[in-house]
Amino acid sequence: MIKNIIFDFGGVIMTLDHPRAIARFSALGLCEAEKHLDAYTQGGIFGEIEQGTIDTETFRRELSQLCGRQLTHDECLWAWLGYAKEVPARNISILKELRQQGYRLIMLSNTNPYMMSWAMSSSFSQGLDNDAPEGMPASHYFDAVYRSYEVGAMKPDIRFYQHVLQHENIIPEESLFLDDGPRNIEAASRLGIHTLQPENGENWIERLMQELRKLNA
Repeated sequence: MIKNIIFDFGGVIMTLDHPRAIARFSALGLCEAEKHLDAYTQGGIFGEIEQGTIDTETFRRELSQLCGRQLTHDECLWAWLGYAKEVPARNISILKELRQQGYRLIMLSNTNPYMMSWAMSSSFSQGLDNDAPEGMPASHYFDAVYRSYEVGAMKPDIRFYQHVLQHENIIPEESLFLDDGPRNIEAASRLGIHTLQPENGENWIERLMQELRKLNA
């Protein structure tokens, strides 16, 4: 019986636009931006900020060096938000419905303070939620939120999943994890967590409901 549903953020709840993010960092002056930005797990200073080993100011300074000019915080934010293509209204609706059905909803994300400054603001769901047209932060739709830079580990590092299981005091076999990254799915499976791998931007709702019916039969 599934009691907990764990969601990746980018690629599942929010549709990612990887090419636009690369274009924006390139526009800042970052050479070969595509070599710095991974679709699932970042490396270099991009990985360091998502793992929490550097803060936004250190990231800004180091990115400025890579770009050969002084960047502002807002320029860094603009580039990171290139990833945010859209939040489908259907995703907001199904999160609300799943909570009403009694599932515990958990967000588990490789992310950084730039992305979360938007995601945890009213801009996240502005105009998408009929109950709150002014918008609510992403945290409003989850019972718990785990961000890589706060935990100090990134998927597919098994420690990230173990941290969530321990802090939530939940059983892997009673949990279903949705993520668009194959390595992230594989890591969760090794712990006994049920998994579902949608494509970035896919309408995964029917697949999720089918999986829940199967696992709860």
